[in-house]
Amino acid sequence: MAADHLSTTLQALADPTRRAILARLALGEATVTELAEPFDMSFPAVSKHLKVLERAGLVEQGREAQFRPRRLRPEPLRDLAGWLENYRRFWDESFDRLDAYLKELQQADAANGGKGEKK
Repeated sequence: MAADHLSTTLQALADPTRRAILARLALGEATVTELAEPFDMSFPAVSKHLKVLERAGLVEQGREAQFRPRRLRPEPLRDLAGWLENYRRFWDESFDRLDAYLKELQQADAANGGKGEKK
């Protein structure tokens, strides 16, 4: 069963090393050697992380003479941000309702002379 693009993106982002690689590539192209420098892992391990990012469409390999620099492809992140936007709206609306309810409680408390409701 083929995974959908969103699932593949989330799976690739689940690892902190891969997120760090993307953060580095957000600054500009880099070779595998440059990307491997800050990590205490083997070169093949970093290459495996890059393959996961490439399969998710988050990274692409360029070609400059004998170099093969990697670069960030932001489209899958844009798709993820669009999906998350629905949940941001949900939380914003929930907080707005909570804020309105708290204001009602404060107004009721002020109307009762600050004594709060008695039951």
